[in-house]
Amino acid sequence: MTTQQHTVEKIGGTSMSNYEAVRDNIIIGNRSKDELYQRIFVVSAYGGVTNELLEHKKTGEPGVYALFADAESDWAWGDDLTKLVKFLTDLNGDLFEDPMLKQQADQFITDRIEGVRGCLIDLQRLCSYGQFQLEEHLLTVREMLAGIGEAHSAFNTALKLQQEGINARFVDLTGWRDAELLPLDEKLKQAFDAVDLTRELPIVTGYAQCKEGLMRTFDRGYSEMTFSRVAVITEAREAIIHKEYHLSSADPNIVGEDKVVPLGRTNYDVADQLANLGMEAIHPRAGKGMRQNEIPLRVMNTFEPEHTGTLITGDYVSETPQVEIIAGAKGAFAIEVFDQDMQGEPGSDRRILDVLSRLKVRFMAKDTNANTITHYVGSTLKHVKRVVRALKEEFPNAEISTRKVSLVSAIGSDIKVPGILARSVKSLADNEISVLAIHQCMRQVDIQFVVDEDHYEKAIAALHEVLIEPHNHEYAIVAASIE
Repeated sequence: MTTQQHTVEKIGGTSMSNYEAVRDNIIIGNRSKDELYQRIFVVSAYGGVTNELLEHKKTGEPGVYALFADAESDWAWGDDLTKLVKFLTDLNGDLFEDPMLKQQADQFITDRIEGVRGCLIDLQRLCSYGQFQLEEHLLTVREMLAGIGEAHSAFNTALKLQQEGINARFVDLTGWRDAELLPLDEKLKQAFDAVDLTRELPIVTGYAQCKEGLMRTFDRGYSEMTFSRVAVITEAREAIIHKEYHLSSADPNIVGEDKVVPLGRTNYDVADQLANLGMEAIHPRAGKGMRQNEIPLRVMNTFEPEHTGTLITGDYVSETPQVEIIAGAKGAFAIEVFDQDMQGEPGSDRRILDVLSRLKVRFMAKDTNANTITHYVGSTLKHVKRVVRALKEEFPNAEISTRKVSLVSAIGSDIKVPGILARSVKSLADNEISVLAIHQCMRQVDIQFVVDEDHYEKAIAALHEVLIEPHNHEYAIVAASIE
């Protein structure tokens, strides 16, 4: 395999749902036929498919997995699986005009789904015996179901490109009927050893079955880990993520398209802060491998292919200290533990973290004083109630309260600007926004403001106006390239 000549590119679910845009803007563009290769594409499931397979990411509405995991649902998951076949074959109908190709695509995905159905029926029957517990197998079930989405989109894309004269190759990492379970890196080496990047265009499933179990660590961020390790293992020249929007100085729907600017350059530290707020440019663990191997990451807008996008590298620092992006998390929960016994007693924070870890609730920020520890978590009310119950058992004398809040963050590769905190707080005060808490670290890459949930959009707009809009010309670095 040629080294340092190819790119590894990830295409998100919303983009994947628009095949013509993917083909015309990403895969072909203005390239000649010879220039189509030396690229690897890692693809997500079509938009909305993973929600149907697992559960809705935002509303929590159950998909096949959630219904199967619920012991009371009996056969509801089977009915949902039948609806899924129709949903996915309808998507095939929109993509393939040629009835022979549609039949081939339908056969592929129907075989997968019916194979999973048989497996789940057998597992349910097995777990009707007391010696076998369903809970022990649920993570495997979740992984098996998740892989269906990426297998569907990757197979279809490769088939469609082949029909259009491009030598695309479907690379299935989902482990369907594989005889052995390999570590991720070994699996990827094996998969790409047989690929000739000079004349083949690999279309790779974003889900990869491996010994580590990607969903155990990354849950629905698994495709980014696959993408990252493919880039590292194949020694890519550059990694590229294609999204349906630019990585901009703020959400244009909140601030206004005329006021935001796409970021030209930033670093992996900023990407980590965005991920912490749930606005992932790249999962921190996925970014780590590329950062360590000095592989630059570019985030591009599928629908504006002529724009060079945002280049993320490990060593970039803005020439002058400045805020690069205003981002946040709406609808977080503050979980406050007030206990007079904490004063002078080490270990209270660790006990709270043990509870959050056990219940798999992620926190985005925390603050402490002599007798109070507050964690700000991105989770559902149902999970927060579980945390509160567990904390009451752990701290029987404590007062535990919760509150719905929003976190708004000013982020940059270097925000060591004199008076930035005063200007930020004044801007929020001028807009009648009360600050409930502030977090600023010595690393000088972000300042977090905790505000009322209802003040989220207002706070984003206020901070963008005072910290970014006066300097907009400095941010619009269009020619983002590596020297």
